[in-house]
Amino acid sequence: MLTQRFLFLTVLSGFILTGSQAAYADSSDGERLYTKHCSVCHGSKGSGGVGIPLDLESFLNSISDEYLIKTIEHGRVGRTMPAFKKLGDENIQALVKYIRSFTNTEAVTFDPTPIKGNIEHGKALFKSKCASCHGDHGQGGKGTGVTFSRPRDLSIIPPALNNAGFLASASDEMIKHTLMTGRKNTPMNSFLKQGLSESDINDVVAYIRHFETKQVPKLRDQKLDAIIMAESPYSLEETLESLKKAVIGKNFRIIRQQTVDDGLVDKNKQNKKQIILYFCNFQFLNESLALDPRIGLFLPCRVTIVQQGDSVKVMAINPLRLSKLFNNDELDDACKNMSNLYTEIIEEATL
Repeated sequence: MLTQRFLFLTVLSGFILTGSQAAYADSSDGERLYTKHCSVCHGSKGSGGVGIPLDLESFLNSISDEYLIKTIEHGRVGRTMPAFKKLGDENIQALVKYIRSFTNTEAVTFDPTPIKGNIEHGKALFKSKCASCHGDHGQGGKGTGVTFSRPRDLSIIPPALNNAGFLASASDEMIKHTLMTGRKNTPMNSFLKQGLSESDINDVVAYIRHFETKQVPKLRDQKLDAIIMAESPYSLEETLESLKKAVIGKNFRIIRQQTVDDGLVDKNKQNKKQIILYFCNFQFLNESLALDPRIGLFLPCRVTIVQQGDSVKVMAINPLRLSKLFNNDELDDACKNMSNLYTEIIEEATL
């Protein structure tokens, strides 16, 4: 029962975050596809949220359909945008058509020929003109989406330019066009208006393109256990009390305890030998939600105690395993800390 519940939560998270091919495998209804797979991050009409706004005229009139297609296929590795390649060509084409309907702009095409430039000069220009927004090595701005209640340095989070998904989607000519014209209603201004020449811009493009040679494996690519688990030498009741002390000792506040099947069966039929303990540190909660609101799927923190015969086991979902679903580099450190915390609490409770 417990294993099934964990699997259900994990599969549910994956379904929400990465999309499902089955639901619309034969559909060409772009609006319904968008509502299901995109609106939760980009807004019901493309106005943005966790994800960037897609309804900006200056965005849609400066990109090609090919860019949108490849972005949907590849996502943005390490950012909040997952890959949706499994949707298939027909569904992705339908999505692109619907996204285009947000404005009256037409798709543009770009010459795929690589742009040659001086990478070292481009690096210097990038440092002076781009790094303050896009990061010192093109890693992108911090946080997610558009500023609402969460504080941000800029209203729209600058994208990562060293990202494998972006570099696979954007041609050199498209990057150059964006640098030359800027994006109205965003922090991105025209480099020509900032005094750079076309040759300078070519050098910046060459520097951005060189990021393709700097890709490194991510922690989330490793094989990780789905559950952190230990066997307790104590009774269920003694283990629960030890767990509470361990949680409090780590500066967390206990929220509640309940049976695993609470709300699923009548109260008098609940299994008292399967207990979930919920706890929270509100500073940690706020910091994590500021990085990515989707982390709320497995917050507040929880640890489960199960008695099977004479055996008492203590377990928790491994946040590092879930970080793979979030596809957000900024969350990796938080998930790693959370995983270590669960391990320490469980070990302390079962010593």
